[in-house]
Amino acid sequence: METSLRYGADEKQLLLHAKENFYVQEYSNFGYKENLNIRRAFKKKDHRSWKSQEGQYFATLTVACVPRRRARLVEALNKLIRRGTERVPLGGVPFGGALLGRDDISRGEDCVPFESTGHEDKDSLVDPGRPKRVLILMSDTGGGHRASAEAIKATFELEFGVEYDVTVIDLWKDHTPWPFNQVPKTYSFMVKHETLWKLAYHTTAPRFIHQSQMAATSTFIAREVAKGLLKYQPDVIVSVHPLMQHVPIRVLRARGLLNKIPFTTVITDLSTCHPTWFHRSVTRCFCPTKDVEQRALKAGLKPSQIRVHGLPIRPGFGKPTKPKDELRRDLGMSEDLPAVLLMGGGEGMGPVESTARALLEALFDKTTEKPIGQLVVICGRNKKLVNTLKSLDWKCPVQIQGFVTNMVDWMAASDCVISKAGPGTIAEAMIRGLPMVLNSFIAGQEVGNVAFVVDNGAGEYCDKPKEIARIVAEWFGPKAMELQRMAENAKKLGRPDAVFKIVHDIAELARYKLKVQNTQKLVYT
Repeated sequence: METSLRYGADEKQLLLHAKENFYVQEYSNFGYKENLNIRRAFKKKDHRSWKSQEGQYFATLTVACVPRRRARLVEALNKLIRRGTERVPLGGVPFGGALLGRDDISRGEDCVPFESTGHEDKDSLVDPGRPKRVLILMSDTGGGHRASAEAIKATFELEFGVEYDVTVIDLWKDHTPWPFNQVPKTYSFMVKHETLWKLAYHTTAPRFIHQSQMAATSTFIAREVAKGLLKYQPDVIVSVHPLMQHVPIRVLRARGLLNKIPFTTVITDLSTCHPTWFHRSVTRCFCPTKDVEQRALKAGLKPSQIRVHGLPIRPGFGKPTKPKDELRRDLGMSEDLPAVLLMGGGEGMGPVESTARALLEALFDKTTEKPIGQLVVICGRNKKLVNTLKSLDWKCPVQIQGFVTNMVDWMAASDCVISKAGPGTIAEAMIRGLPMVLNSFIAGQEVGNVAFVVDNGAGEYCDKPKEIARIVAEWFGPKAMELQRMAENAKKLGRPDAVFKIVHDIAELARYKLKVQNTQKLVYT
């Protein structure tokens, strides 16, 4: 709200009035009438303005503020975080390649990344002879985060060899106390109970809620997280999980390291991603789509922080494969019949059996008594499902597989895919130009994936096994042209070079380390 003070009030009086009622975070002084629109813009962002009028001029103070009670809570939480992180001993080991003095550690300033003062000591520089260390933070809440982490690691090894030492860790499981180390198990339980997961997902979406939650969490786990980060001594940190930004960044800021170690986020959701993905203090945020880029901008990230490259997928998916008929021979498939790939994820979950049974009937033409297509079922680690499907009397060619490591070959040998709306599977299918039938999704983060596929003409959504079987049978028959059109649309959406662009950008950030010239002036490379 705006309140007019007495005639002739100056900036000090305005600020005093604000501080008496609110906790002031920042303020700006505007002097003329034309700044009225600026004041209104501040007001919309929950800032408050006070003004006094003298003739045609305004003495206006615009203040970003929060109620004092909330401010005291935030201050108390930050004090606990600093207390927990500052007590972690360095042990004389350089963090991020720089030997830090005690002042550097405890300063806790949020400095601009990579800003050199020009006075660093020569001994504080990174050893040019050792590999640069990349630390990837993930958590096994679903298979997509680990898959993206492993894709980034594999691409670093492929592109740079031993020049980079890449480590993938589950920060919550390996470096936090109970009950926080139970996050993967908790997630697995919650997604099986849709109402519970929806409640957790949507209630933590508001910025103040999840920031307060993460601040409170930091008070309990900051010390352990700091130990974990110190253990690996990274030159650059990469997060591929929405819960891997706030706590590590708080720890780095408390140690005065946020300006010394590049912190990047690789978002692994194609559209509807949780707001915890976005933190304004990251060095770089890699977005898979333009939709996610818009969400990042809306969350307060600057355009200079954002890159849109696509979703990181295993580098093998971007390489040419054998011709389809040759691949099918190698995999024991029929060379002539169109093939549908039915996937149940790493654990073989979802309506795989009922969908397979429906396809068994739909892919057999009773008039000609001949199959019109063939089926490949990937059951993951679900051995019971493998045995059940193998016991059925199949009327069409079928391949029943457990957990496979050559998914790129199975996709290249197929003509369409049936799967849940996981972002990794969708990205892989698009790279291979495969139309999709999405049969399920996780409420919250995967809702937008369905719209992304359907709206771009790359597939359909259906959760009824018999209807799914009918769609596939039509694609293999009278609607073959529709299948071809969807395949072309999917291919256009594919980003096989995404992981390579992401890795090279991260490598460039890691190479910012200072070198000493003959003049002893520090420059960046």
